[in-house]
Amino acid sequence: MTTQTNNPSRVLMFGWEYPPYNSGGLGVACKGLIEALVADGVEVLFVLPKRIPVSNPPCRFIFADDTEELVTADGTPMLLSAYLTAEEYRVRRRQYGGGGGATIYEAAARYAAQAAAIARAHADEFDVIHAHDWLSFGAGLAAKEETGKPLVAHVHATEFDRGGGNQINEYIYDIERRGMEGADRVVSVSQFTKNILTTYYGIDERKILPVHNGINAAEYAPEKVITDRVVRLKEHGHKIVLFVGRLTLQKGPDYFVESAARILEHEPSTLFVVAGSGDMQQRLLRDVAAAGLSNKFIFAGFVRGAELVQLYKAADLYIMPSVSEPFGITPLESLINGTPVLISKQSGVSECLANALTVDFWDVEEMVNKAVSVLRHPGLRNTLVQNGYQDVLRQTWHAAADKVKQLYATMVQVT
Repeated sequence: MTTQTNNPSRVLMFGWEYPPYNSGGLGVACKGLIEALVADGVEVLFVLPKRIPVSNPPCRFIFADDTEELVTADGTPMLLSAYLTAEEYRVRRRQYGGGGGATIYEAAARYAAQAAAIARAHADEFDVIHAHDWLSFGAGLAAKEETGKPLVAHVHATEFDRGGGNQINEYIYDIERRGMEGADRVVSVSQFTKNILTTYYGIDERKILPVHNGINAAEYAPEKVITDRVVRLKEHGHKIVLFVGRLTLQKGPDYFVESAARILEHEPSTLFVVAGSGDMQQRLLRDVAAAGLSNKFIFAGFVRGAELVQLYKAADLYIMPSVSEPFGITPLESLINGTPVLISKQSGVSECLANALTVDFWDVEEMVNKAVSVLRHPGLRNTLVQNGYQDVLRQTWHAAADKVKQLYATMVQVT
């Protein structure tokens, strides 16, 4: 006779990156979820493809390839980013002296091959397998085949998000589809993403559990600390509108630039800060220059940590015009730092922020109208900040971990 356990507490989890050696939200999400699961009594074995230095690890880490560590002369590890294109991976690999797989696809395949041995060696130490995004799905499937234990496929983004619905890599799409079909259950980071999985991948909706990402509010200091340069800009009467994200088709930075030109017709003292890097950067620089707006834009590059917090605190409005955003943690970060948000309706985070202004990413006219309203009316801005802050406090990693832990409980049977 078999009975279901109510408290499975051992998980073999496959990821691809981990802060501070991350290039996007995938690593941040893994860290937040792991910390909350561990705090709730779950034992996590977290596997990464390459060894990186991890300070104060919340759980046991396993590095799939301890025999080959790609580092720069100063010891910085190569970032096997979840967001690298195939060409960017080849360039990054040359910079680090080769190794790590000739292509990003080969690196993922090697990870899957190593995962089988890892699962076999630790088979007595876990009850559930949990794999994050396509780069880890092969590893999760290999571990399931090796041990027969149930698999959760956690979808943070799809090819339909990364390509803005237009540029689908069929190879990656196939890996995503096979990973979800082979998994026992699928976690999506939003209902928005669940709809994509059922519509474009044919995954049974009963198999998918939406679990919103969270934020650790305590990590953000309440003090308003702003850099000297930004202080001078504010003292001269400038309003600041902020964009944070990869400069790729998915994130809609071109819509941000288009809206900026029209916002300036109403609020000419506004400055626009773009924090991020990506394959659209040169195009955006050309577009800004062609419009004669170079003196109105600051391209800050990839920003993280205290510097990013300062940008959030300095801004009068944060705009996230994503074409397809599975979730989107940056609006939560903005609100926790006291800045209102205007976000795309085509996003998962819009499902859990009742006090955010929303707009279809393509509706630049409405984007401009709402942005100008916030810049002109302090009362509206303050209301959005105060109520939005309360929304964020409810969006915790502990809430996400509780749903995931309950999901584990439905999957594990004890004889």
